[in-house]
Amino acid sequence: MSADMMLIMGCTACGKGKLAFELARRTGAEILSIDSMKVYRRMDVGTAKPGPEHRRLVRHHLIDVVEPYESFSVGRYVELADTVIADLQKQQRPIIAVGGTAMYIRALIEGLFDGPPADAGLRRRLKEQAARQGIGLPYQRLLHIDPAAAKRIHPHDLKRIVRALEVYEITGRCISSFHTHFRSGKFRHAWKIICLRRDKQDNNRRINQRVKNMIEGGLVDEVKSLLTEPKGLSKQASQAVSYAEIIEYLQGKINLDEAVEKIKINTRRLAKRQRTWFRSFAHVHSLDVNPDDTTEQLAEVIIREQT
Repeated sequence: MSADMMLIMGCTACGKGKLAFELARRTGAEILSIDSMKVYRRMDVGTAKPGPEHRRLVRHHLIDVVEPYESFSVGRYVELADTVIADLQKQQRPIIAVGGTAMYIRALIEGLFDGPPADAGLRRRLKEQAARQGIGLPYQRLLHIDPAAAKRIHPHDLKRIVRALEVYEITGRCISSFHTHFRSGKFRHAWKIICLRRDKQDNNRRINQRVKNMIEGGLVDEVKSLLTEPKGLSKQASQAVSYAEIIEYLQGKINLDEAVEKIKINTRRLAKRQRTWFRSFAHVHSLDVNPDDTTEQLAEVIIREQT
C-alpha cells in the first residue's frame, strides 16, 4: 500500500478528523472527506465539520458540495471522489481520506454495488408486509436466506433489510454474494487503511461531550435557519442524527432536554452500527486508542510506521 494514499476510518467521535488534520499538516497531504452529511452546505454544527481555520491550513475536499434541499447518493460521491483523487495524483500530492460513512468507504475502496436496480413495486410490497407483520419477520427471513448480510444489518434498519430481500427476490442470489472485491483485496486505489478503535465507554463519553458542544455551538439556531430556507431540507438531510431530533423539538413534539438525550442515544446507536460494519472490512490496520492518547502521539505512531 502506498503511504501517499491513507484512509482513516472509525466510528463517530473517535477523533479521526483531528488525526487526519494533524497528519495532513505534517505531511503536506490534502483531506478527502468520506461523510454523507458533511457534503451539505450550512449544515456545520450538527455534522462537526472542520472549522474555517483548519480548512485554511489544510485543503479539504467533498465538504459543502450540495445544497441541503438536494439529495445525494453514493454514486455521486464516488464520481466526485474519483475526480479529486485523479487531480491530486497528477499533482503528486498525498491524500488522506477520512470518515465514518461505511457505505461510502466501501464504494470508494471497491467500487459501486453491481446488484440489480431497485424494483419499486417489489420494494413497496416488502415495506407493506413489514408494516403489517412487524420488522422482525422480514429480518428473520433475511437471517435464513443470507445470514452474512443479516449480521451486518441492524434488525431495525428497514431500508437495508428490504434492499437485501429485494436483491434476493430479483436475482436469486444473496446480496452478500455481490460484495466480494474488498475481501479479495481488489482495491480500486492503493489505500493504506487505518481504523481507529476506542473502548465503547470512552467513545460514549466523547459522544456526550460532542453533543454538548453542538448545543452550545448553536445547533438549534442552525436547524432553525435551515428550516426557514425556501426549499427546506431534503429527506436525507432532515433525517440526519442531531438534525432530526432538533426538528422534533422545534415542532413542539419533545422538549430540548429530550432532544439532546435522543441525539446521544441515536449517535451511540450509529457508532454501534459503524463498529459492526468496520469489523467486516479486511486488509485494515486497527489502531487502538486510549483515553489519554493525544492526537499528536497518534500521528507520531502512524508516521513512524510509514518510515
